[in-house]
Amino acid sequence: MAEIGIHASHEQVSPSALLTAMRDAEQAGFTRAWSSDHFSPWSERQGESGFAWAWLGAAMQATGLPFGVVNAPGQRYHPAIVAQAAATLAELFPGRLSVALGTGEFSNEHITGDPWPSKRVRNARLRECVDVMRALFAGEVVDHDGLVTVDRARLWTLPAEPPPLLGTAMSVETAGFVGEWGDGLITVNQPREQLERMLAAFREHGGEGKPVALQVHLSWAPTEEEALRVAHHQWRTNVFAPPLPWDLATVEQFDLAAAHVRPEDLRASVLVSADLAQHASWIAELAALGFEAIYLHHVGQEQRGFIEAFGEHVLPAL
Repeated sequence: MAEIGIHASHEQVSPSALLTAMRDAEQAGFTRAWSSDHFSPWSERQGESGFAWAWLGAAMQATGLPFGVVNAPGQRYHPAIVAQAAATLAELFPGRLSVALGTGEFSNEHITGDPWPSKRVRNARLRECVDVMRALFAGEVVDHDGLVTVDRARLWTLPAEPPPLLGTAMSVETAGFVGEWGDGLITVNQPREQLERMLAAFREHGGEGKPVALQVHLSWAPTEEEALRVAHHQWRTNVFAPPLPWDLATVEQFDLAAAHVRPEDLRASVLVSADLAQHASWIAELAALGFEAIYLHHVGQEQRGFIEAFGEHVLPAL
């Protein structure tokens, strides 16, 4: 059975409240955690966006959970800075940090004022960043002149073991790309057939035997009506297929795009139910696909009720 973790959504919850949620989740029986890393939320209603790397130090000190974090090096972040941050956390908390690298979203990256490259160029830039980070973790002095520039960079503080660099993917094509360089794969819940194709592409392109993880968006409340209302209020700007979510720049644009999203439309991308047994069944079906870890993201801003209910009823069932 997959390990069950919790997702820390910085776009929706303040850093202090997320820290409390991680403590509560560990006590409730969640065994792992994953963190987003955004400069901007997806909507005005979400209304938060704390700095993930500062928060990770606090969260890893406050709990014993292993943590992962999504990151997009190459524009908002220089890869040497990401490598330094990850190396420091890995030295402080050996064996407890994973980093999943992706090509990012314009809503976070436009703050630099640089142009937003095509997906093809972003993939090439990410690949360069992976090589730079791995060389830095190996203790090398790195010079690089390409889509990113590095001048005589060296990490003076290194962990005994570098953190694994996973890749993020939303498509079969990207899953194959990640298989070529990633230490693992993380994706989000999609129709079963799509997930099966993505896992096959990852394994066929070099990912065989490497860990695969899944983030699951869900909404639970004591009533079905409330669960659906929460999902629609908080997550209706997150139902669009790429490339739209990659290329919009501001929360105002996301809110305009979501103006005609109906509550029932959320069920295509969020597991919505007041029935805890139904949630346990859904998660068990996903685990059967071969994911080593499944991270649950309750899309509401209030986390305590979800953590308590799932800790008491869903985790034991799984």
